[in-house]
Amino acid sequence: MTEETTVTEETQDVAHPMDDLLRMDRMPHIWCPTCGLGTVVTALALALGKSGIPLDDIAVVSGIGCTGRVAGYIKVDSFHTTHGRAIPFATGLHLANPKLKVIVVSGDGDLIAIGGNHFIHAARRNVDITVICVNNFIYAMTGGQVAPTTPLTANASTMPYGNFEPPFNIPHLADSCGAAYVARWSSLHVRRMTTAFAEAIATPGFSLVEVVTPCSTLYARRNRLGTGLDLLKFYHDNCEIQHGADTRSLNIDFQGKITLGKFIERPRPTFLDRLDNWYGQVFGDKYEPYVGDRK
Repeated sequence: MTEETTVTEETQDVAHPMDDLLRMDRMPHIWCPTCGLGTVVTALALALGKSGIPLDDIAVVSGIGCTGRVAGYIKVDSFHTTHGRAIPFATGLHLANPKLKVIVVSGDGDLIAIGGNHFIHAARRNVDITVICVNNFIYAMTGGQVAPTTPLTANASTMPYGNFEPPFNIPHLADSCGAAYVARWSSLHVRRMTTAFAEAIATPGFSLVEVVTPCSTLYARRNRLGTGLDLLKFYHDNCEIQHGADTRSLNIDFQGKITLGKFIERPRPTFLDRLDNWYGQVFGDKYEPYVGDRK
């Protein structure tokens, strides 16, 4: 018996350190090599483990697209919802059981295009959910169409001569609508991303973390940017950390500098706080606060 065989037999029953957080029976995942989504899931699992929140009190909601598969890999109550509707599903879960910590993980197309109206109103209302928006600048699963985040001049299947539509600045969109916490990191910045996830989860109200992530199969190929590793090297050389930066300055240009950091962290009454406060004033002692299982 060789030493290599002995090591394999001795270690085959050793539990993976993330067995309690990830559905290992569904591994390996379906994402392309060098896609950043695996890194995002690892960071989220680490953040959940550090949060101290019982896994029975956590729900993960996702929409449609590559990022929509995330909910199926996290070992908590998970919902893979319809296109663009992750946030209203999450809002319904939160209102039905305010004790739950509800986390939305979806892509830029799902959250900011068809789901854009839900995004802005959840931020306006300061609904107590955490949103992780994985931004790879393109509709990756459905053929490489232009997205609401595709940088100007970048190539997409529906913009073969280059995109001429101005993209959304996601942190500024969330900030201007009243989000309580806003940050942006890349999938290269794993420790900082994990910390941001943990901070966002702990923040009462609407919290957003945008994660800039490679799409090596479609975005990189169409724009001749090399492999996913080449994109990570680009992030290393061109990402600048500026905590507290004015969110109006956070536009992402094609192959330009990318500003990362924690931009907004402000206390603000949540949707349910305002509901209880207002109806308490209207109905006085007759009103029974909408606390559900929050306390």
